[in-house]
Amino acid sequence: MEWYDFALYGFFAPVISALFFPSVNPLISLIAAYGVFAMGFVMRPLGAVVFGYIGDRYGRSLVLLLSTITMGISTFALGLMPTQAQAGIWSTIGLVAVRLLQGFSVGGEFSGSVTFMVETSPLHRRGLAGSWANFGSMVGTLLGSGLAALVTTWLGHGAVHDWGWRLTFVLGGVLAMVAYLYVRRLPATPHMSHHEGQHREDSPLHEALTENRRETLLAMLFTSGYGVVFYLSLVYLPTWISTVGDVASHVALQINTLGLACTLPLVLLSGWISDHLLRRRSLLLCAFASIALAAWGLFDLAATGVADLIVAQLVLASLIAVPMGAAPAMLVELFPVADRLTGYSVAFNVGLGIAGGTAPVISTWLISVTGYTLAPALYLTLAALLSTAALFFMADRSREPLR
Repeated sequence: MEWYDFALYGFFAPVISALFFPSVNPLISLIAAYGVFAMGFVMRPLGAVVFGYIGDRYGRSLVLLLSTITMGISTFALGLMPTQAQAGIWSTIGLVAVRLLQGFSVGGEFSGSVTFMVETSPLHRRGLAGSWANFGSMVGTLLGSGLAALVTTWLGHGAVHDWGWRLTFVLGGVLAMVAYLYVRRLPATPHMSHHEGQHREDSPLHEALTENRRETLLAMLFTSGYGVVFYLSLVYLPTWISTVGDVASHVALQINTLGLACTLPLVLLSGWISDHLLRRRSLLLCAFASIALAAWGLFDLAATGVADLIVAQLVLASLIAVPMGAAPAMLVELFPVADRLTGYSVAFNVGLGIAGGTAPVISTWLISVTGYTLAPALYLTLAALLSTAALFFMADRSREPLR
């Protein structure tokens, strides 16, 4: 549910920008809203360090439990947050505080779930197991996109701005509490149970940044490009097309929801292929090279009309589904059990969190500075090339036992 909670802010950025950052220039308001969106991602590395330490020392299950509670409380609070007209500067302070807490929570929740699933799976199913974590995140993102589309379609503009947007955040808080009831029953992983009896001198973070610094750096570079590609393709695109194009926001969200739905089976298929047909690195190289070649053309196509937007969204969603399926297991396999969750969490959240989380605000800023509406496509292309370059130097342990 963390991705439902986290993505909702991105989908409702135009509404939040008007309510919390009113301005004569809507683009300035949107930049401010995306700036707060990025703040949540900046907190993810800190969450990764804290939750990574807890997970490597006391077990993966405890991380999932604590992060689920934190996310549920912060999302519920966001749904009750007073606007700028109601509370003035305090509304901005409250919004920033909630986003920081959300980012801190996500810093441990997703990486903890991926590590748990990969460690509890046999060697020939680790790719598929890791893909299930992203399948779940996509279900959450899809639910967020679907509810955003439903609210903006069926409620009038005034109702959405007055109270409609709040319903989705309050629901997210309730769903997080339901998830908590499930997570509290999870057992320890076999690798962690064996490791708990061993004496530890160095902290997991120290090991990740010294003994395994090469793995940490390469994973960080890879996820930086991956994060930009993901957020520009599946979160920012609806806002971009409704801002620079002639497509209504509710139509853009409906098309985005369709694209997200199409990724679900492809994510699992990608994980399975990485187990049985292609090694994970080869599969990922093909995907990111294709994204780099196609990004500008797909964004240009999306801006020409609704039918072309559907095609562009489906192609982008299909391409990004490949790393969503194959990358989780590959990143977990890079690290030994002693610092696996910390190394993976820090690399993933610095890369995907900071680079990916700032992608919408940087893209919006690039448009405002250059006046070139396809600037986000060029940024996405550079990001895909960065991931491609990092993959050439990463070890592929997809057919080896976990260390």
